[in-house]
Amino acid sequence: MQLEVRNLSKRYDQIRGLDPTSFDVSKGELVAIVGHNGAGKSTLLKMLANWIVPDGGSARIDGIDLKNRTAVVRKVGFIPEESNLFDFFSVEYNLKLFAALSHTPFQRVIDIMDEFNLMPFRKSKVQSLSKGLKQRVNIGRTLIADPPVLILDEPTSGLDFDMTREVYRLLNRMHDAKKTILFTSHRPEEIKSLATRIMVLHKGKLIFDGLPDEYFQSDIHEELYA
Repeated sequence: MQLEVRNLSKRYDQIRGLDPTSFDVSKGELVAIVGHNGAGKSTLLKMLANWIVPDGGSARIDGIDLKNRTAVVRKVGFIPEESNLFDFFSVEYNLKLFAALSHTPFQRVIDIMDEFNLMPFRKSKVQSLSKGLKQRVNIGRTLIADPPVLILDEPTSGLDFDMTREVYRLLNRMHDAKKTILFTSHRPEEIKSLATRIMVLHKGKLIFDGLPDEYFQSDIHEELYA
């Protein structure tokens, strides 16, 4: 298994973030994590990305404990719902900075800008870009270190139809490249078109884990979108 999660949990004061949760993810899966706001989706992703520290349990990627932050930074690429790019710096500088942090050669920055059609914007400040272009930079930056696991929190939130389709294309391309991908979404059509597996969180508990066909035929799906 590429990702092993055992009894991972988090609480915020007296508020449940995520009850003890366990699951495995195999290499190459494209997993949609579904649930209402406050269900624990972002909390789970941020723990897997090492953005917040769990209160209990453990997670391992390729056998490496997530507590080993130095090693994990090359294993997991995380794209949060809200962009965390440096708005006042250029596209190229944002990519170069992450390359330096991950000890990746500069040529990789050039390759990413070529691959994601960012060369025309390389000197543009991030704050001047559309939300769709910012998301393209976000995804490109995440791939600088070529991590085997990608984690995306609501990757198409706020995007128009054309940019949403582009993100779908990018995700499918990364999946074809054998990346393991976990993403959250509120869009049934997005889940249906992308996911090879669906996990449902409800009030901090994992209540469903199965194939898309099973999910869309279940009462759980009906209740979520009733």
